Amino acid sequence: MSRALFSLNPDLARLRSEGYFMRIQGSLLVMLEVPYVDAQRRVRFGTLVSSLDLAGDRTRKPETHVMQWDGDFPCNADGTPLSGISHAAPNSDLGHGLTARYSFSSKPSDQGYPDYYAKMSTYATIVSGPAAVLQPGISPRVFSGGEEEDEASVFNYLDTASSRVGIGALASKFTQEVVAIIGLGGTGGYTLDFVAKTPVKQIRLFDGDDFLSHNAFRAPGAPSLDELRDAPKKVHYLKGIYERMHRGIEAHAVDMNAGTLGLLDGITFAFLSMDAGDQKRAVVAKLEALGVPFIDVGMGLELTNGSLGGILRVTTSTPSKREHVHQGRISFAGGGGQDVYASNIQVAELNALNACLAVVKWKKLRGFYRDLEQEHHSTYTTDGGMLLNGDQS
Repeated sequence: MSRALFSLNPDLARLRSEGYFMRIQGSLLVMLEVPYVDAQRRVRFGTLVSSLDLAGDRTRKPETHVMQWDGDFPCNADGTPLSGISHAAPNSDLGHGLTARYSFSSKPSDQGYPDYYAKMSTYATIVSGPAAVLQPGISPRVFSGGEEEDEASVFNYLDTASSRVGIGALASKFTQEVVAIIGLGGTGGYTLDFVAKTPVKQIRLFDGDDFLSHNAFRAPGAPSLDELRDAPKKVHYLKGIYERMHRGIEAHAVDMNAGTLGLLDGITFAFLSMDAGDQKRAVVAKLEALGVPFIDVGMGLELTNGSLGGILRVTTSTPSKREHVHQGRISFAGGGGQDVYASNIQVAELNALNACLAVVKWKKLRGFYRDLEQEHHSTYTTDGGMLLNGDQS
């Protein structure tokens, strides 16, 4: 990806061709080996880091003139702090192995920088100028040519959403995750939508059913009539959508039974969006045997006096807290009964909300969000919008 970006974009290519030591790490544009003078009048080397605004694989005009800096505060040749740039000292973890001790602000005009060549080269000149006074000939243009190896990524294009808001380090918490999504009905489909936007190593999809017309009204996206006529497997249809973005998706068009439970080996987390029954019981037993945490979602709706109402459920099971699962929080009895949801009522917004609550809880477990209550069971009631937590650890 990074090699392609440097070859496709004239502003990035010019930085390389003029000898600046450039890389793309995560979704950040990085200039290494930038000489500067520290407070003791020593020439040292630091790193400039910029967010990178893209439209697919094409650079856009930088939205911000702010630059991150990893190094001591740069000084003039006499050791006095460099003037002409305002600064802050955030000591930020930018993710992808990058940190920043300072952020700089040097805006050339009301229009900002026209491209990334102008932005990066301007800051490099400001910072390195005093170093050239002490050591004539020293320059940030140290790159001797050759191709940089692409950084491995699960995405087909860079995640600029995380870098532009400074949460790259948080997003990196998911890079070693192998996530199973078991059941790709409405809620499972939205779970995939949210998980596919994280840098998890792999996403395994499990569902043996076909994707039919009624599924189209509960799942994310909008299938064409031709796609529905083909009656693809749910896992294949959804993989086809989300592999455009995420490279690590595996589709398993199988039901979960003794012969297929082995496909769960090696996962680190699971989302269950399954009907109650023996299959769910077998999956839960397998996950517990593997020591894998999981989240089970459920929904119960009633049609009363011409309107729907009911409860969404998110139940979390971790190796340190599982007993509540077997004390009635998850039903393993066969489906059916008066549950309106079982008749395929079109409630896409509740599917999406149930998936949202489950994914937020997963991210809490991984330290992305704060988890003060550490609840392992929560319910959302549509009438009154009431969210209740229970089974705290």
